[in-house]
Amino acid sequence: MRAALLALLVATPAAAAPCGGDFGTFLKAMEAEAVAAGTPADKAAEFFAGAGIDEKVVKADRSQGVFRKTFLDFSQSLISKNRLTTARAKSADLDDIFTRAEAEYGVSRGVLLAFWAFETDFGKVQGDFNTRNALLTLVHDCRRPELFQPQVIAAAQLHALDKFDLDTTGAWAGEIGMVQMLPKDILERGVDGDGDGLILLKTSPADAILSGARMLQYHGWRAGEPWMTEVTLPESFDWSLTGLATERPCLLYTSPSPRD
Repeated sequence: MRAALLALLVATPAAAAPCGGDFGTFLKAMEAEAVAAGTPADKAAEFFAGAGIDEKVVKADRSQGVFRKTFLDFSQSLISKNRLTTARAKSADLDDIFTRAEAEYGVSRGVLLAFWAFETDFGKVQGDFNTRNALLTLVHDCRRPELFQPQVIAAAQLHALDKFDLDTTGAWAGEIGMVQMLPKDILERGVDGDGDGLILLKTSPADAILSGARMLQYHGWRAGEPWMTEVTLPESFDWSLTGLATERPCLLYTSPSPRD
């Protein structure tokens, strides 16, 4: 029965509820959307009951300091001797898990260790924002509702499967666990790495590492690709646009860590 419900929840599309306006009306529209997507009505009502706006989330979304850093400043703030030492120890302690991740999903341990370190300092800093409220706040705010509405629905679906507590916490943008995965990725690509029948991304390194590897594979990771590729520029290229002192606007969205 649980497997059938999961298949229905993952496969059923939902219409987008309007963002903004009265928050109570917005919640009712989101609840209807969750039910249309296959969430049982009683579980949907339970999920949305008592939800609220978190103004700290809005503030965090408006002031992402990472986008104001140069690459060198950003990288130097993330890489430290302590993190490198910890990464070596984690690699040795979880050798079988990293070997499995590479064999099954094609993602090397170096990439996964960096992912784990940069996102949460190997699980030490996972964020303390209420995930349900954070996601609903971001949808209601209307800045990027198309990004966060599916995450709200996925969180409601996880709740219906008894896999999402209403007091779940994480990053301000809704990511959960050691490698900071959004609810839709958890629902569709979470892996029970330690074989206990549960997917516990906040407390199980095996679950987190293998789920992260599967997520990277799904989102386009290809094994064996070089990290640097030589390119040939056209003769008309404007070299005044190059150099470490030249800044250009960033047009890409990256998932923030709970510390930003």
